[in-house]
Amino acid sequence: MNYDKNNIFSKILREEIPCSKVYENDYVLAFHDINPQKKVHVLVIPKGEYIDLDDFNNKASEKEIIEFNKAITHVANLIGSKDNGYRALTNIGSDGGQEVPHLHFHIFSGEKIGKMVS
Repeated sequence: MNYDKNNIFSKILREEIPCSKVYENDYVLAFHDINPQKKVHVLVIPKGEYIDLDDFNNKASEKEIIEFNKAITHVANLIGSKDNGYRALTNIGSDGGQEVPHLHFHIFSGEKIGKMVS
């Protein structure tokens, strides 16, 4: 599968679509989900063109990988999830439930999350 430069996250990165930004650096953008599934629902995406976690781990530089992973923890702390916990989740491929073909982690918090899979 080739990267789709017209996916919604790519458009957000190009500022063609606005977002409610939580955090940004040279490698990562984090923003509130427009259709939150929990009380707090933030998305963390790399700025590079990566389809999913497999693609990212195979193609990203060490610096991108480090910065992305550090950003997930940093964003969780920014949104006040450090004390009570949070869930960081990514979906890979159609069977994994991935809807947007750009790597993204969901950070859910602010309430009891529940079972991992039902």
